[in-house]
Amino acid sequence: MSRMSEIIIVSLALCLLTGMAIAQAPKENHPFSIHDMLAMDRIGDPQVSPDGKLVLFSLRKTDMEANRGRTDLYLVGADGKDLRRLTSHPAGDFNARWSACGRAVIFLSTRSGSSQVWRIKINGGEAVQVTDLPLDVGSLTVNPKGRGFAISMEVFVGECIGCTKKILDEKAAAKTTAMIYESTFVRHWDTWKDGRRAHVFYYDCKTKNATDLMKAMKADCPTKPFGGPEEITFTPDGKGIVFAARDAGNGGEPWSTNFDLYHVPIDGSAAPQLLTAANKAWDTQPVFSPDGRTLAYLAMKRVNFEADRFYITLMDWQTKETRILAEEWDRSAGSVIWSKNSKTLFVTAGNIGQVSLFEINIKSEKVKTLVYDGHVRSPGLAGKRIIFGRDNLKSPVELYSVKTNGKDLQPVTTINAKTLAMARMGDYEQFSFKGWNDETVYAYVVKPVDFDPAKKYPVAFMIHGGPQGSFGNDFHYRWNPQAYTGAGYAAVMVDFHGSTGYGQDFTDAISGHWGDRPLEDLQKGLAAALDKYSWMDGDNVGALGASYGGYMINWIAGNWSDRFKCLINHDGNLDERMAYYDTEELWFPEWEHGGPQYENPEGYEKHNPVNYVKNWKTPMLVIHGALDYRVVDTQGIATFNALQRKGIPSKFIYFPDENHWVLQPHNSILWHNEVIGWLDKWCK
Repeated sequence: MSRMSEIIIVSLALCLLTGMAIAQAPKENHPFSIHDMLAMDRIGDPQVSPDGKLVLFSLRKTDMEANRGRTDLYLVGADGKDLRRLTSHPAGDFNARWSACGRAVIFLSTRSGSSQVWRIKINGGEAVQVTDLPLDVGSLTVNPKGRGFAISMEVFVGECIGCTKKILDEKAAAKTTAMIYESTFVRHWDTWKDGRRAHVFYYDCKTKNATDLMKAMKADCPTKPFGGPEEITFTPDGKGIVFAARDAGNGGEPWSTNFDLYHVPIDGSAAPQLLTAANKAWDTQPVFSPDGRTLAYLAMKRVNFEADRFYITLMDWQTKETRILAEEWDRSAGSVIWSKNSKTLFVTAGNIGQVSLFEINIKSEKVKTLVYDGHVRSPGLAGKRIIFGRDNLKSPVELYSVKTNGKDLQPVTTINAKTLAMARMGDYEQFSFKGWNDETVYAYVVKPVDFDPAKKYPVAFMIHGGPQGSFGNDFHYRWNPQAYTGAGYAAVMVDFHGSTGYGQDFTDAISGHWGDRPLEDLQKGLAAALDKYSWMDGDNVGALGASYGGYMINWIAGNWSDRFKCLINHDGNLDERMAYYDTEELWFPEWEHGGPQYENPEGYEKHNPVNYVKNWKTPMLVIHGALDYRVVDTQGIATFNALQRKGIPSKFIYFPDENHWVLQPHNSILWHNEVIGWLDKWCK
């Protein structure tokens, strides 16, 4: 029997065991674990009713038997009263939006066997199917001025919905399985491309016709792989749509971040009009002011750089003239909503290890912090208050409200309160130190559960991905430090140079410097933590990370080889040279390493982990997903091969059905058991 066969058999056995462990999970108060993480109900996509009195949101529960999450719709008063479940079908209900009148909810559901649009009255009754289209509906935006909505469906460019279905059926019946390409992408994120594009359609509820508004465009909206309804909005009169897309008709899609905004009439009587031709960088998330005069959207300035600052841009809808709002404010905007009087924007942005909520005055451009701490998500206006999701290192997302002046912060939901009360967590605090170039760098430490200052605790040193990302004050479902503190570890997370939320210069500092500046921050950050917290056991530290964090684990193995008892590498590159040719979004390595590899090989060799394998000696756990087309699985296999050839204690875990992340519940349990088990083996 091959070793891979043995690994698969052992993995299946572990999955069965972990499934049994869930059924036997303790009911009494206990240290936090992966089982508690999966037990949390995940609030998402809050939508305030037109009258501002109700909040509609989705609630995802983990279905262990089906090995997936399932989502239902809930309603709660904006004042936090009268929480109730709106849908309860075993199928998924999601992407819910208020009808224009506010008396019904329009949503997507798979209850008919495919993803279609459904409608349900908020005062009772059964859901009614609205669309019965041959293709799955991928997103939904309701027209506030008419009886219709924008939806997305994947079609072959120039083909109708029925024609696309016919082509797909013919392909499924064909005896050949070859896929032929004349341009790239051949695959993206976790999916092989077959020529279809996600196009925006307008569905007229009266005629029941769906009109392709992007018929000739080689473009996707929502954009792939992470775009959503936030990229589509109706014009103030309801007669047009503004959407974000990158037209691949000019070529260069894998090495271009030139996403643009387009305007198109809902009847399809004219081709989409390009609104942002002057900007060759990223434009997205359009939203109109209530008075209909101004279109606000997010725009980057630098071409082909995905981690540039998102500036807030205002377009006069009549003249199409634009200006940048609060250009000197050194934060990258996230969600943007308007005040009722169109004089103010409410904006979320990464901010010193938080994602805060801000107010920006349109006239004075003055910026005011309304909610500082935690991770603020998806704000919506409810009269004189703002409703939003908020989480932190000790709580998953719950809904909150605050006055528009930032006062009187109140919880709207406490859905996870009982689950949280049963699981003991570690307290957390933020600290800072002098890192590269003697600049201030921030980090979080999370104390072990049942902390005793007289004891010594091993350390889980967590390295975030991106690299333009952050391990901030939020509740993570894949890299949650509480999973390690519940197992008896102190968690340390450094937001090294390159992290977001500390100003654009700080983020920019990592490009071309993957292996030096961040490594210096990590080294100084760990030293600062051990010096500040005497209860940390500096002799028993394990480092772990994914994506860029996985790359850094390989880099540490060759360039900081005497520090850690063990290493854990999830989806990390070993060879930056080959990684350039393996990946799909080429704009990323081209920016980070100074151009295509064949034009600037030195940029790829400068901090290439494969050149330092000769120095490796630390035990390493390697994990990879087969469907990861951003950091391909051969990078993980190559890492494991190098470890084995050098005789270094190592283990390889391969998920044939996971992408860059581990999403399936039982796989997540196995992942956490193996990772914590590896730490225990070497650090305890």
